[in-house]
Order: sequence, then C-alpha cells, then structure tokens
Amino acid sequence: MEKTTGIKIEDEIEDIRSSMLLMGGMAVEMIKYSLDGLLKGAKPSIQKTFELEEKVNLAEVEVDAMCNKFLVLRAPAAYDLRFILCTLRMIRDIERIGDEAEKMARMAQYFHEEIQSDVPKPNLALMVTDVVTMLEKVLNAYARDDDSELKKVINFDEVVDEKFRKTLDDLMSFILEKKESVGCCIDLIFFAKALERIGDHAKNMSESVIFMVKGNDLRHVG
Repeated sequence: MEKTTGIKIEDEIEDIRSSMLLMGGMAVEMIKYSLDGLLKGAKPSIQKTFELEEKVNLAEVEVDAMCNKFLVLRAPAAYDLRFILCTLRMIRDIERIGDEAEKMARMAQYFHEEIQSDVPKPNLALMVTDVVTMLEKVLNAYARDDDSELKKVINFDEVVDEKFRKTLDDLMSFILEKKESVGCCIDLIFFAKALERIGDHAKNMSESVIFMVKGNDLRHVG
C-alpha cells in the first residue's frame, strides 16, 4: 500500500485515527444508552446519551481541525490523502449518528411520559444490535485498513431497512386497534426511523473506508 513516507507523518495519522475511533465509540455507546432508556425507562441512560452527544459534537470539530491542518502542512498524496478524505467523510456521518441517537433518547423519554400499557416494542432491540454490529465492523475496518467485511455491511443495510418496514407495519396495525396508543406508537416509530437512518450512515462509512483502502468510490453505485 503506497503511503507518504516519514515517521512523524505516520504518528500524526495515528493520532487522527485514534481520535476518530474514540468519536465513533461514543456514538455506539449513545445508541446502547438510548435503547436502555427505552426498554427500562432508565433516566440516567437517557441523560448519558445527551451528555455524549455534546462530546461527539466537540470531537467532530477537533478531528476536522486535525485533518485540515494535516492537509495544509503535509500536502498528502496517495493513501494518506484518501485516509484524510475518508476521515472527514466519516466524522460527518458519526456526528449525524449522534444526532439520531439523541433523537432516540428523546423518544424514549417521551414514551415513558405517556400511558403505554401494552404498547409493543417490535424488533427495536434487534435493530439496535444490527446497527451496532454494522458500526463496530466499520470502525474495526478503519482501524485496521481492512475492507474485507464491508460489502457485507453495505448489504446488511437492506436487512435493517426491512426490519424498519416491519416495525412500521406492526405499530400502524396496533394504532388501528387501539387509537388511544397513537402518541406512544409515534414515539416508537421515530425511534425505529432513527435506527434506520443510522444504518444508512454506517453504509456510507463502509463506502468511505473502501475508498480509503482500495481507492474505489462506491457512492451511488448499485
């Protein structure tokens, strides 16, 4: 793999990589805390999500500044340039994932303020497992410069989309049977939609890492 030479440059690249991975890890934790808030009504988990969202936003600014400084001072080429471009793309997706996870926490909060009784939570824990697995695979690929699992991640986005459609159908059917449950079901629909969007961002990130490793741009390619 062709890279710009120089030990200091490599150190700077690893600093950027570490900061980006830390940001990604916080976003993954936000998703898990949001689910805990929904399933258990755990206020500390919801609050933790809100706190992490602020940290993710700060991390985006920090990593963006590191990348721009590297571009200006190092004028990178080949792999190193692709690495920086990939990182800049990924931090945008991770920041938006943080926004979606924060939305999930708010929906969990609203859900437990309503009278939910026996309102179902179909597939939501499974959807969280799916998107977390996708994100962890992408972050691991970014850390290791290894895209071998990423086409599976891209294809798996369709599985998440299908689970969202099933969740939507189930909740709409429930609303027709029990119209008094509309508010609670809408909260769950927004929660599930946020997960579907996170799956889209994980797919985008996979395409960015493939571009970094191989130089192939898969955006908008069927």
